[in-house]
Amino acid sequence: MTQLPAVSLAAVPGRRMAILEIAKEVEKRGFPGIYGPSLSDNLALCEAIALVTERIEIGTSITPIYTRNVNDFAQTAGFIHEVSGGRFRFGIGVSHEPAMKRMGVTQGKPLADMRRFVEDLRAVPRAGEMPPIVLATLRDRMIRLAEKIGQGMVFANGARSHMGHSLAQLSDATRTGGGFFIGNMIPTTISDDEQAAMAVNRRTLTSYATLPNYRNYWKEAGYEQEMTDVETALAAGDMEAVAASLSDRWLADTTLFGSKAKVREGIEAWFDAGITTPIIVPSAVKGGQMQALQEFFDLWD
Repeated sequence: MTQLPAVSLAAVPGRRMAILEIAKEVEKRGFPGIYGPSLSDNLALCEAIALVTERIEIGTSITPIYTRNVNDFAQTAGFIHEVSGGRFRFGIGVSHEPAMKRMGVTQGKPLADMRRFVEDLRAVPRAGEMPPIVLATLRDRMIRLAEKIGQGMVFANGARSHMGHSLAQLSDATRTGGGFFIGNMIPTTISDDEQAAMAVNRRTLTSYATLPNYRNYWKEAGYEQEMTDVETALAAGDMEAVAASLSDRWLADTTLFGSKAKVREGIEAWFDAGITTPIIVPSAVKGGQMQALQEFFDLWD
């Protein structure tokens, strides 16, 4: 029996009602979950989806912990948890220093900040029961913290070949027990023109390669030469060279692209790697999010 992945949805201005209709279609087709990236207001999106669906799991993947005060987060998370009937997972992360700096936010130590945030969130009075907490993870220490203080973890753009190492940071009981969320956001472009699909995914991930946290993770995953080349290109201010430094081997390890058959095989490979909830982040060679979602639906028809 084919295992179905979850889907990433973002509600951009002008298409918010259309995305709610898509959410209902995702549930109707039997997909296990809908997860909203930090683009736009993903908490508002989860709240709206909770009210137009009945069964599907919903979650943020992720919400940066610095963008609101913890009391506000607790009230919103508690509300969505209650009105969704327990279907909501609150995915949180420290984001990345360059992104937070643009917002005027000064970060502390990621592990300490995350631990404190979760403690403070759960201590907010009169917010109701809190949903399961899912931590954004890349490297080993955050994975171990997710097991200690949360109910799940979620990667974005993880390397499939490195998942054996990453998931070995969890205890056997957590990894195999079924109650701990293990997800990964996977950029995906479906097209018989494989080179064009690869080009779309490479553009999607080029900006991530400018972030030190990601480069350190991908070096650890076996892509030290690619990331060293990226750093040389960044020092020269050459963004075209940044993209050119991202090898096909690296792209195939972190994204899905190509024909329907190849993408479906790739999704199965992510399940086999231990990711119990692959989250497809669809793009299209031609067209926007709606076209990409239709191509994703067509995988299963």
